[in-house]
Amino acid sequence: MDKRLNISTGAPWEDIVGYSRAVRIGNTIEVSGTVSVKDGKLVGKDNPYEQTKCILQIIDESLQKAGAQLSNVIRTRIFVTDIGQWQMIGKAHGEVFGDIKPATSMIEVSRLISPEYLLEIEATAIVQ
Repeated sequence: MDKRLNISTGAPWEDIVGYSRAVRIGNTIEVSGTVSVKDGKLVGKDNPYEQTKCILQIIDESLQKAGAQLSNVIRTRIFVTDIGQWQMIGKAHGEVFGDIKPATSMIEVSRLISPEYLLEIEATAIVQ
């Protein structure tokens, strides 16, 4: 059986809800829904582009802790509270994944856990 590696970012929700930022088993890494919070503070208030950049940085850091990199990402899922902001979110996503081109979805949801979060992103990576 493959060993399980849980990656934490120390967010208070991880212990409250009972989840890890990322989990690696074998060559597969799943990154939980990630919002734009660094050191307990919102990054990019009212700015979907800045929030996306911050989220992707957090995902990148989590992947590195799991022994992977952004080029290993095969899928992202983007949950947005206003699909009308897709261009700014897509621009930031494209700046990171433009050459990698993972499968992706962008889905509008009625709300996230806190109203200041404009989007949340999940990722799946496979390390060869």
